[in-house]
Amino acid sequence: MHFSAYRPTERCSFVKAYLAILRLRDYRLLWSALVLNLLGDGATYAALAWITLDKAGAAGLGVLGVCLTLPVIVGGAFVGPLLDRFSRRMLFISDSVFRGFVVALVPLLELAGALQVWHLYAVALVYGLLKIIPLAGTPAVLPELVPEDKLQAASGLEATAMGAANVVGPALGAVLITAVGAQNVLFLDAATYFAFALLISMIKAPLARPEPTGDAPADKPGWGPVFRLVTRDRFLLVLTLSFGAFNVSAGALVVALPWLAKDEFHGGPGVLGLMLAVMAVGELIGSLVSGAAKTSEKQMLRIGVLQLLSGAVLFLLVPKALPFILIGLVLNGILSAPMTVLGGVVRMTRVPNVMRGRAMTLMRTVMAGALPAGSALGGVLLSGDHYSALILVVASLAVLPGALTLVLFRNHPFRLGVTADHDQLEQRDTDPDADSVPAGS
Repeated sequence: MHFSAYRPTERCSFVKAYLAILRLRDYRLLWSALVLNLLGDGATYAALAWITLDKAGAAGLGVLGVCLTLPVIVGGAFVGPLLDRFSRRMLFISDSVFRGFVVALVPLLELAGALQVWHLYAVALVYGLLKIIPLAGTPAVLPELVPEDKLQAASGLEATAMGAANVVGPALGAVLITAVGAQNVLFLDAATYFAFALLISMIKAPLARPEPTGDAPADKPGWGPVFRLVTRDRFLLVLTLSFGAFNVSAGALVVALPWLAKDEFHGGPGVLGLMLAVMAVGELIGSLVSGAAKTSEKQMLRIGVLQLLSGAVLFLLVPKALPFILIGLVLNGILSAPMTVLGGVVRMTRVPNVMRGRAMTLMRTVMAGALPAGSALGGVLLSGDHYSALILVVASLAVLPGALTLVLFRNHPFRLGVTADHDQLEQRDTDPDADSVPAGS
């Protein structure tokens, strides 16, 4: 089937849109593998945290958290080039099988009476270091499995799976810990890694090492060509920087919400769980709805409006009143999740296949790297009891890039199938109607 010949003739509900995309066998296999992997990851986090708490207390949990998250940023430096130099199928399968064995080592060492705290940290480091393979690899291969006019539905379904897994995975892990014990939960998660590898092996599409096409430049190794692509293409640069600025607010909320629950509302974990659940539900709703929307020439304008509004509703958190905070969080989730979906389509279609692994790694790493910056900012301001100032700063950081996006793209429509002109990128074209960013802008 030629994907370019596939054109929807009517607007579908999100249920019909997702059912249509799931009828594509290869995509269904990838999505099922991703869901299984994400649920297993959530359960693993709960199990590792439980074992660490038992062996090293709260201080150990802090070290575990760093081991799980920081290496994701470091891992991108060497994982991105691998996604463009080797078969993506091979990388998916090798990563999954390796991490499955690593996770299984924890219960095996526990059974042998040899488990030490550093073993838990080592498992977390391996997880964080290689997590970027499915994070960047999934959007890198989607255009190979899905027609262009279905990419938004595919991106929406991926975002929905991630959002649902973030809620269900840890909760499922907690239930399983009670039922079968933390060590056995890790055995189960190891099995999900092997199942992921099996499902990927069943995909008929090659998922091979990407080769240059007629409209793409010859592949050049390293990060140089990717940096030039991302920094000189107006669409990619604005998305990366504006989403990074927005993620500062997300990182700040990681610190602000527990602070509110403990010091302002005196409700403990129950209030914190309520705030996190409300935000997660909003994100799920936003992902579900946005994935069914039709890709438009106004894609960037839509992203700008969504970012402006999702940042603006954060101002509802300023009064430190729980009803306003809950409303702000659910609206922020509903409005911010579609940004990820719509932005994913832009990134997937504007990056040539030969660079897609490195480009997705670079952009996702930059955006993820803003989260700890927001958390650090939150820690500094909250330690001085400057909560209102924190919310004003991070809300402004979310709003202003959205407004800038509206200004920059009012005369720059987005079109499927149109990638950056690499000759123009090399020459730094100064035509104001060009898609590349003019010199000095």
